[in-house]
Amino acid sequence: MQILLTNDDGIYAPGLRALRHELLKLGTVTVVAPATEQSAAGHSVTLLNPLLVSEVFEDDGKTFIGWAVEGRPADCVKLALLELLPDPPDVIISGMNAGSNAGINVIYSGTVAAAVEGAFFHRTAIAVSLEYDKKIYDYAAGARHARVVIEQILARKPGAGSLFNVNIPVLERGPIRGVKVMPQNITPYQEKFDRRVNPRGRTYFWSSPEFLCLSPHPDTDVTALEEGYITVTPLKFDLTDHDRLAELQSWTWKVG
Repeated sequence: MQILLTNDDGIYAPGLRALRHELLKLGTVTVVAPATEQSAAGHSVTLLNPLLVSEVFEDDGKTFIGWAVEGRPADCVKLALLELLPDPPDVIISGMNAGSNAGINVIYSGTVAAAVEGAFFHRTAIAVSLEYDKKIYDYAAGARHARVVIEQILARKPGAGSLFNVNIPVLERGPIRGVKVMPQNITPYQEKFDRRVNPRGRTYFWSSPEFLCLSPHPDTDVTALEEGYITVTPLKFDLTDHDRLAELQSWTWKVG
């Protein structure tokens, strides 16, 4: 099996390294990932600057891992599929992200965006994220859980362009209770900004790293994660509101 591995935390992120170690048990892994952290980059792409690419090796300086790209996660997948890989991969894995990508975080996530880009190209794509508590990560254990879930998804031979979002709960809370296939929570997160004034009297703001979902919908990815379950959510990138499409088509429209 040929696996393309990418992420948004950067090619040197420990989550990517841990997941690569596990994915090597499934096949050949080629990494094409951002040279620097691109968290919350969403599905942005680079248009006005060149995409610089450099080869990356293991610590021994000999074992080729893949390429670091001076660009966004979606850029990495585009370059991998159109320029860097001699053959298309069987699956595209994005992660393992430091922090969950559940609920509306899916919209902002560079991790998920990279997987979406892979689905654009009709490849099976899976985004993987590890929830944290007080920024404590057990990447090795998280990667093992992720690999087992990925194996099960691929064993079902999903159709071309299938897209999945996988979240691993905080492992420090206790043993994993199981796997739940859940819809995406759509309740907004509570966000805060830290207001400050610089020495020149200019006001500026730091976005708080704490995102709280105070009233999530029951039976969604957010609530299942809190209960200690791995969540799997099938996604699609068609943003059309099909329920309202016929209604709008029935309107009488005028041209100004």
